[in-house]
Amino acid sequence: MRRLIAQLARFGVVGAVGFVVDFTVFNLLRATVLSPDDVHSGPFWAKVISTVIAIMVNWIGNRYWTFRNQRRSVAAREGLEFVVVSLGGMVISLGCLGLSHYVFGFTSAFADNVSGNVIGLLLGTAFRFWLYKVWVYHPDRVEREASRRGVVAAEVREPHEV
Repeated sequence: MRRLIAQLARFGVVGAVGFVVDFTVFNLLRATVLSPDDVHSGPFWAKVISTVIAIMVNWIGNRYWTFRNQRRSVAAREGLEFVVVSLGGMVISLGCLGLSHYVFGFTSAFADNVSGNVIGLLLGTAFRFWLYKVWVYHPDRVEREASRRGVVAAEVREPHEV
């Protein structure tokens, strides 16, 4: 249980950094080149761009810190899986933003931030953590890969200490 709590804490720190990146880029783009006054779908595209940048930041943080003892040696495959899961989280966030902005008509910057960066983020984060844990960084996958390379499975397990 301590390991899970520590891992959740690291995931939260990485997520907080990703959130700051996402929030900052989104609001910067929404206030300038992708303003809804100039580009009707500006908030949507601002969220896509900000999320893609945050995904890159989060992958680095999660690979080298949160799931460091569970990462696989094939970074490209792991990265692709991470991106697939992260894009699923982005779809959740964009769905919340789209409903709020385009369906319900809440078009202020505040409403866009609440729907995309609070509600969408919370739902997307739960979705991503679960799939990272059970798929992308699942310990059994790491052990299978290690055994194929001839590494002793105990060497890839996370130590019991936090």
